[in-house]
Parts: sequence; C-alpha cells; structure tokens
Amino acid sequence: MSDLKSPSTATFGAFSTDVQSPAIGRIAAASRRPAGLGSPIPGAVSLAMGEPDEQTAPHIIARAKTALDDGLTHYAPASGEPDLKQKLADYESTLAGRHVSAESIVLAHGATGALSSLVIALVSPGDKVVVPAPTYSLYVDLLAMVGAVAVPVPLRSDNMLDIEAIRAQVQDARMLIICNPSNPTGAVYDAEQLSDVAALLTEFPELVLVSDEAYSEIVFDDVDFVSALALSSTDREHDVQAQIIKVGTFSKTFAMTGWRLGYCAAPRALAHHIDLIQRTLNGALATFVQDAALAALATAQSELNSMRATYQRRRDQVIEELQASDRVTVNTPKGAFYAFPHIDTSLSSLELVDAFAAGGLLVRAGSEYGLSGEGHVRLSFAADDEAITEGLRRFTTVVSQLPR
Repeated sequence: MSDLKSPSTATFGAFSTDVQSPAIGRIAAASRRPAGLGSPIPGAVSLAMGEPDEQTAPHIIARAKTALDDGLTHYAPASGEPDLKQKLADYESTLAGRHVSAESIVLAHGATGALSSLVIALVSPGDKVVVPAPTYSLYVDLLAMVGAVAVPVPLRSDNMLDIEAIRAQVQDARMLIICNPSNPTGAVYDAEQLSDVAALLTEFPELVLVSDEAYSEIVFDDVDFVSALALSSTDREHDVQAQIIKVGTFSKTFAMTGWRLGYCAAPRALAHHIDLIQRTLNGALATFVQDAALAALATAQSELNSMRATYQRRRDQVIEELQASDRVTVNTPKGAFYAFPHIDTSLSSLELVDAFAAGGLLVRAGSEYGLSGEGHVRLSFAADDEAITEGLRRFTTVVSQLPR
C-alpha cells in the first residue's frame, strides 16, 4: 500500500495541493459568510433563507419546457440573447423614466455573476471601495478576491445612509456599493438620499456607484422605489449616469433563484468591459433559461402586486411580534423580505445564532453583514405562514431565556 500524504500536503508530480493563490487567503480572511447556522435540533424552523418560498410561476416553467421541446439546447450568443437584452432594456427604461439601451445590458449567472464580473472588470488591487453596512456580505468577499480595500461605513440608526460619513470616505475611492432595498435591514433609500448620492457622484467624477437592486419590486407601504438609473445631477453639464451601474436579478421578483439569471445595466463602455469578463468566466448562459426569462418579464403587474401584498402581510406579522418584546429593537423594513432586530443580551450575534438553533429556529448572524450588525440577527419572512408563526413563537421563547 502506498504511503499517501494528507490531502492538505499531497503532491501530484511537482504540484502540491497546499499551494493556493493569494485570493484564497484574502477571501478566507475577509469573509463573514457562514459555513453553517448552528447545531439545530430536529424539526428546526428556518427563517434564514434569502429566497422566495413560492415556486416559479407556471407560465415561466411552461416557456422553458417549450424552449427545450423546440430544441433550444445549443449555445446561446456569448453575450446573451439579443431579444432578452432588448426586453430588459425596455423594462429598465420604464423604471428609470429614461432610455436604457440594449447595449448597456450585461446578462450574467445571477446577480452574483454580474457583481463578480463588474468587480473584476473595474476594480484593481489596492483600490478603495466604500460599502455602507450592514449590507449583503458577498461584496466584501468579491473585493477581497481582487485585492481591493473594502471600507465599511455604518448606516444611521434608522438604517438609512449616512451621507456625510460616506462623503468623508469616497474622496479617494474607486467605487461605492449600495444595496437598495437593503439586505439585511429592509431599508429603502428614498429620493432625497439618492439625490445626495448623485451629488457625491458629481463632486467625485471618478467614483463609480454600484446599486444592487435585487429586491426593487418588493417594497411596502406604497413606497415609491427610485432606481439609481433614474438619478441625475443638478449640474446639467455632468451626466452622473456615466458613473452608475445597476444590478438586477430574476431570482427574487420572479422566484427564480435556481435558474441563475441576473444582469447589470451600465454605461456602454463599462458594459463592454463587464461583458468581456462575464463571458470569459462563464461562457454562454443557458439558452432555455433566457427564453423563460422573456416570459417572466411579461408577468402581469397584478401578479407582482399580489406577491408584494403577501410579503407585506408577513412583514406586519413579524414586526408586531418583535416589537412586543422589551428586549428587541427593530426598524420596520420598507422593502426586501427581512427583519433585522437588535436583541438586548450579552451574547454576540454568532452566539445568538447558536442559541436560536438550539431552540429550533435558524436565523443569520447580524455580524455576517458587517461589524455594525453585531448584536442583531436577520429573520427572513420569505417563508410560509406556518413556518413564520412557529418561528416567531420559538424566537420569543429563546429571547426570554437569553442572558442580559
């Protein structure tokens, strides 16, 4: 029997498996994304997942089946199907209230693929990137991958952007990344805040704004969502749209998380660079998935409104229960499908995850989304009514037993 070395040090010819690129070490050092969610008891309820509980709509699935039956099983164009890019451009033009061209659309493997491609295309090692936090944890990992310097700027106590704190950091920054509506806080940045962001872009013309708008169709209380693609400068000679990239996805709005289709809308010159990276990394996207996406974009607004109403009803139930506890402080989310309560306890966010798991409830640690999320947990209300009701009951029970 041969004397094999351990997997971490095994060699194959001249190659050793303990050799890794610097990116591996940087990501491992920066990442707060969890490998697990504690040690749950059997029958645990999950309010941890960031995806709709509903299935993809039948008309979208039917379109995919028809596409397969019609033989759409070969390579698509490397930069995506022109019809889909045009439909997305029309869709974004309607949201933005201005013309968005098909040449500005880059199709990708989910919003993750779009974010990965734009970071690789536009950010260099050592570049400073400002990230208001708490926010989606993937951003920091991607910046670590390319060797950039992520600079977190804490949100205000109401989970809105601290514009002056951001201004102090973006003077020498390459990029500003915001998540609107926010994962994990559920905040929706209003027209006044976004106007202030546009003023920063005018003041710092080398700054690129990336607006991750994955949850743009999931807003509550008749909030008027404003896309970054609608921003303009008070300086008529300065076009801030030359500095803005919007990231979107089919995952949340259309319950298509497993289909892996996202995109970004960017100035044409930047879109060209992002697309080059996207197709180099991934090649062509699945042909039948792109055809199904055309059906998704044709979804009746009444169906989207019904989905939004369901989330709002669940949001109301979650917030009412959380606010009933004198040990919980929470801002009412105006979008996405998350609540981000702060809990009065001596335990850390990671310890809270373990405590809730032991009580039969899976949640995410607030610290996953940045150090300013410490003391919080993230609860998803993208779950069925039974899971939410039972999950809230377990949440209340565990909180009542936590040390102060």
